[in-house]
Amino acid sequence: MRWDGQKLEQDAGVLPGLELAGLVRTVRTPDFAGVTFHEVRARTALSHVPAASQVPFRWTVNPMRGCLHRCVYCFARGTHRYLDLDAGRDFDTQIVVKTNVADVLHAEVQRPSWAREHVALGTNTDPYQRAEGRYRLMPGVIDALAGSGTPFSILTKGTLLRRDLPLLADVDVPVSLAVSIAVLDDELQQRLEPGTPTARARLDLVRAIRDAGLPVHVMVAPVLPWLTDSTDHLDRLFAEVAAAGAQRATILPLHLRPGAREWFLAWLERERPDLVAGYGRVYGRGSYAHREYRAWLTSRARPLLARHGLDRSERPDDGLRWRRREAEAHDVAAEVQPSLF
Repeated sequence: MRWDGQKLEQDAGVLPGLELAGLVRTVRTPDFAGVTFHEVRARTALSHVPAASQVPFRWTVNPMRGCLHRCVYCFARGTHRYLDLDAGRDFDTQIVVKTNVADVLHAEVQRPSWAREHVALGTNTDPYQRAEGRYRLMPGVIDALAGSGTPFSILTKGTLLRRDLPLLADVDVPVSLAVSIAVLDDELQQRLEPGTPTARARLDLVRAIRDAGLPVHVMVAPVLPWLTDSTDHLDRLFAEVAAAGAQRATILPLHLRPGAREWFLAWLERERPDLVAGYGRVYGRGSYAHREYRAWLTSRARPLLARHGLDRSERPDDGLRWRRREAEAHDVAAEVQPSLF
């Protein structure tokens, strides 16, 4: 792959939010048309989650900021505003890459003070988005965590995870793998998540994880009112997930944090204007679907999950090591975004 880049001067007037974040150079390539990569040298890799948050982990690692998956609903969109970038097109095309993340992480987890607490990957943007094929940051991240005896989890939509399955199968620490699959219909999936692998490709990834002898959990997230919450869609999706070998699945309704809210509602106005009023009723002025909708979705999904054997609780003997309350963790993570970098 040909990469043409140049070093940016501090007074270039580009990305003022990055001036203090170790910006080294900007890279553009025909292989990623319309995308700009901003390579930075991070001073830290581990990000601490405030103790007051409800997520079941205290540490995260995010090798990149911004995401080529381009999911119109992504709750992390608002985080690009901390870089003086917009939460819409910039989030999709201005990707910040922490090129030294593995080296920095290795140094951090080797400190005597490191308590080997669980580390979550995929809490902000996807560590296996397509650019990981070029930068290859995750093997070093995995080596650093596993080599220090640190348990970790990965949540992804990216089939690039398949590349690292042999490495993950050999680690001697508890590892949790989860694949996000929310939309079974190819046409709708490409409209909502135009940069992601198809649902079929992700189901194949679930099979590959199981073939590698690793447990896997599927996050059916987000579930979108009137688009993906029908009994027929959920039943068909759960059937495919079970057939692929996942032990469990969890549903999570769409939430619309600032940044994501504006981008998604603009998409809805273009693509499904007939649903705009309904979303106004379900979400009002807030970020989360109202309580009645959440209760209704849970009651609809519960018997379907049971029918397909995807409602199993975590047990010590089933090989699953995903921390408890993973759905709530992913949901609440939106509330603590500034700490997840």
